[in-house]
Amino acid sequence: MRQQKYLRHFSLLNMMHLHWLMFLLILLGWVFDAQVTGAQNCSDVEYAEARKRLFEHLGMDKNDAQKTRMWPLTFGNNGSSNPADIYMDLYVTSIIKVDEKAQSLTTQVQIRTAWPIGDLEWEEKKFCGIDKFAAPKDMFWTPDIGIVESLKTDFGTKDFPNVVLFDIGFTFSVDILSLTTACKMDLHMFPFDSQSCKITFQSTSYSTQDITINPLSEKDFITVTSQELFLAQGEWDLINITYSSSTYTEWIEMDQLIYQIDIKRRPLLYVINIIVPVFFFLILDVASFFIVKNGYDKLGFKVTLLLSISVMLLILSNTLPSTADRIPLIGVYCCAVFCLIGISLLETIFVNYLKAETANRGSVETTSTVSGQDGGVRDPQNPGATATDPQIISMCNAATQRKPQQKTCLYWTRVARTIDVTFFVLYIITIIFFLSVLGKLWIP
Repeated sequence: MRQQKYLRHFSLLNMMHLHWLMFLLILLGWVFDAQVTGAQNCSDVEYAEARKRLFEHLGMDKNDAQKTRMWPLTFGNNGSSNPADIYMDLYVTSIIKVDEKAQSLTTQVQIRTAWPIGDLEWEEKKFCGIDKFAAPKDMFWTPDIGIVESLKTDFGTKDFPNVVLFDIGFTFSVDILSLTTACKMDLHMFPFDSQSCKITFQSTSYSTQDITINPLSEKDFITVTSQELFLAQGEWDLINITYSSSTYTEWIEMDQLIYQIDIKRRPLLYVINIIVPVFFFLILDVASFFIVKNGYDKLGFKVTLLLSISVMLLILSNTLPSTADRIPLIGVYCCAVFCLIGISLLETIFVNYLKAETANRGSVETTSTVSGQDGGVRDPQNPGATATDPQIISMCNAATQRKPQQKTCLYWTRVARTIDVTFFVLYIITIIFFLSVLGKLWIP
């Protein structure tokens, strides 16, 4: 009856009255002082004798295999036919790694578990007020609770060798694990993204008729405690931890306790390393329209910018997964800038081609006109050579500019300049429109 009374309190209060006791157990490393047990009326000798009697009362001197082999329904809940209630808490103490390509989350967690073993009750007043007792874990049955999404599980430090027995017939243990779990991630908003990953606790062999898995604490308490215990301030922030209950049916129906971990990325690193450099590449491409010294210098400058964007795309390809439901906006951003600079390069090539063809035609026509003037002007010192007086050459050029062929060359030069100016205006408008729409969709 005492156990049933405590079980009702656990389910109604979610074990809130045991939280500080649990923290005390962990901080003290399972070492309990006699003065904390409420045995003020017992001497040290009496207290030591009481611990010895309790050790024998719990049957630990016999090393009974039944305690480790039998499951709770055999000796739990005072032999009732109700399923045994397993209580669990999950606290995230560190986010070690988030692998976007492998779609996995590596965390260090603290798992606290409490379960009933009814035949291990005792009356504390008969044992100098001892209401809890540390004992080796391998001497008692422990729940076979596994993690459905687990890819790899290691102990964060080492396996705790003890459990704590309470006089009400409950057993309590703490495990610190390094978990690598599968997590389906949505990288559409990368690097301004938030992810939700699930960790599902489920028995590997017991059905819902045998055991049920229940939360030990309230959701808000788990989140606040996890944030307080958080060890590393890396790329990710822990936002919230919630849980829900479910059942899974394959061959038998099994109870599940599902914890959802909400995390948010800190985007500053990617803003500095990718977003800002790509933006300045785009600004430099706009500035290249004002290069007037040589068209070939302008082409070389734009090709360099295009290659720089290609390097950024290679960096992204090593970070983002190859398959995704939606294209990440940072990929759209880099690809769009790559295309804009590529189109700008094609426009520069076309305009330079028009200018070069115009210059070549003008040069050919000028040469033919000068060489066809009444035998040309001869140098009196060298009758076989043509005079190179700048005044004579300028007069010849002025004469040739009045011909229809030269007017055609000037027309195509004006066309090339018009195309260049029109493209520049449309280019600026396109960039402003693109960045405005992307900013509204992307940046929160």
